[in-house]
Amino acid sequence: MKIHHLSCGTCCPVGGRLFDGTTDSAFGHLVCHCLLIETDAGLVLVDTGFGTRDIADPYRRISPFFLNLCNVQLRPEETAVAQVRALGFDPADVRHIVITHLDFDHAGGIEDFPNAAVHVTSREREVALDGRGGAFVGRRRYRPQQWDEVIDWRLYPMGRGESWFGFDAVRDLEGLPPEILLVPLVGHTWGHCGVAVQTKNGWLLHAGDAYFFRGEVGSEQPTCPPGMAGYQRLMEVDRHARLNNQARLRRLSLDHADEVRIFCAHDPVEFEILAGR
Repeated sequence: MKIHHLSCGTCCPVGGRLFDGTTDSAFGHLVCHCLLIETDAGLVLVDTGFGTRDIADPYRRISPFFLNLCNVQLRPEETAVAQVRALGFDPADVRHIVITHLDFDHAGGIEDFPNAAVHVTSREREVALDGRGGAFVGRRRYRPQQWDEVIDWRLYPMGRGESWFGFDAVRDLEGLPPEILLVPLVGHTWGHCGVAVQTKNGWLLHAGDAYFFRGEVGSEQPTCPPGMAGYQRLMEVDRHARLNNQARLRRLSLDHADEVRIFCAHDPVEFEILAGR
């Protein structure tokens, strides 16, 4: 398998380094880190970021609250479908989309690939349909108009009792190679999962929004800028589960650093390193 790292969206919230820990300007810089994986089963996307329909009609597809809070930059060249074409592939060859969770900034590009099967936990789709993603943000984070045309859902329970480095894992995703699996990481949403991919050099774990800042893993003393810490609290559905899973990921990053490379969905430094920039 060959893996391409894509950023399928940019957010520039007011606060600069209070959000990203780096930027000196008034506006931060966050990415939407997605993967495009070449497999024998066709192309596989892990998350989609924002899509072409989000750009065409943002205030119908994305909550105005989040458009403004996150200062979303909707750029046609950053959509997954544009980047698939730029890499020389036909978007019709994207046969599978694996979703960490159905938040607006992870699922906006799903309908740009109408022939793809969409893999997600059954719990995530259930709560997304009901808008149960937090008292205030529940009906703002989930935007069914981003994925209500999906025909082929592949739904999975949160765990099947199999272990992956001490985590429950959902293996044997329908139609996908066994090197790709879901790793439940509840807390940010009720059905949130990481996506683990086995490569010849070890494992990659796309942790989705289980954490947001690179300093939250890889160190015994985690750090996170205050703006980003506040955003995580705003978006959580279960604080105890979220913090517990962050602690488990941090332990994994320390104890198995030579076997597993962990990254989240929005940290720009992690993305730049993995994308080879």
